[in-house]
Amino acid sequence: MKTSLRRAATRQSRPCRNNRPAPKRPYSSQHPRRRFLGLAAGAAALSAVPRVARAQAYPMRPVRIIVGFPAGGTTDLTARVTGQWLSERLGQPFIIENRPGAAANIATEAVVNAPADGYTLLIVGSWNASNATLYDKLNFNFIRDIAPVAGMISDQLVMVVNPSFPAKTVPEFITYAKANPGKLNMASPGTGTPLM
Repeated sequence: MKTSLRRAATRQSRPCRNNRPAPKRPYSSQHPRRRFLGLAAGAAALSAVPRVARAQAYPMRPVRIIVGFPAGGTTDLTARVTGQWLSERLGQPFIIENRPGAAANIATEAVVNAPADGYTLLIVGSWNASNATLYDKLNFNFIRDIAPVAGMISDQLVMVVNPSFPAKTVPEFITYAKANPGKLNMASPGTGTPLM
């Protein structure tokens, strides 16, 4: 009996946490009508708040990946491997469509003219940046009409010459080319593509 009295006395003599009275619960001491009016005002205010759009699962149907080069090249193989990987993970087919020609301008124009719904993708490379300076009249503005989605691959280019060629560095090569106009040949995959 003495023990329980001491505990009760100790509990009563302890100050509240941070010397503050216990917080009141909202609406606990309010009149029911006032509580109802507060809740009704909150519900009315919610109708003025814009609703959050619920995102749809992507993709809901097959996706086309447009490649500006013929089947079998490195750009095509990159698109096919990436398309297969995306198909396995997202559960929809990613169809590779080759539209070769004009250094990928034909493919780029096809994507620009497709609906902007995310179901027509374009494999882009350095050739797209070069085309703006190489072609006088394009039916699209690459910077304005194409939006980047993801980086896929990065590669390094090297310049090679025959070991018997006198120039061994790029500055030496430039000096040789200026001193011997019309005597050098080079290889390239096509107009608008990086030198290879």
